[in-house]
Amino acid sequence: MPPRRSYDQYCSAARALDAVGDRWTLLIVRELLAGPRRYTDLHADLPGVSTDVLASRLKDMERDGLTTRRRLPPPGAAYVYEITPRGGALLPVLQALGAWGETELGERRPTDAVRAHWFALPLLRALEGEAGLVEVHLEEGRFHLHAGAEDGGPVYGDGPAPAEPDARLSLDTGTCTAIGRGDLTLSGAVRAGRVEVTGEGPLAKTLREA
Repeated sequence: MPPRRSYDQYCSAARALDAVGDRWTLLIVRELLAGPRRYTDLHADLPGVSTDVLASRLKDMERDGLTTRRRLPPPGAAYVYEITPRGGALLPVLQALGAWGETELGERRPTDAVRAHWFALPLLRALEGEAGLVEVHLEEGRFHLHAGAEDGGPVYGDGPAPAEPDARLSLDTGTCTAIGRGDLTLSGAVRAGRVEVTGEGPLAKTLREA
């Protein structure tokens, strides 16, 4: 494998960018924060990346200790990529970037792809200080969040929650975008009737009463 490119600067920020500064790397981390993913799934949820670039980034990330690759047992027998603790430690970095980029969202452009689970990290920011399993319903699909999780496992996932959620949120994409942009708080959206909260868990009650 060719040597990793480096800024050759004795600076922790430069060293970090040596590992994650290439195009697509942090977005791959975003996808793997949902748990193990097959190459084909990663490619489908990273529209615009070429197969060569994706394969190259995954090799670099494995070399740098951000991801690992393992083979699923039969009958699956496919390879999956998963985040390591070192890679998972980039969650606050992604959250900070997302918060910094809120004002850049603006109106969705005709060329902009969208996936329901891309709203997971902004909603996790909106749920900061809360804890529980949350299932989210959007027109584009469903996903779930592990708010307040500190066990090192996936922080979100595609599709329905794997167990009975503490709260279910139903909202439209416009409301979710407004929350992600910082134009609207989650509690404000609930009070305005733009988010329907169902469930009997403590988190659902907290959100309804906020």
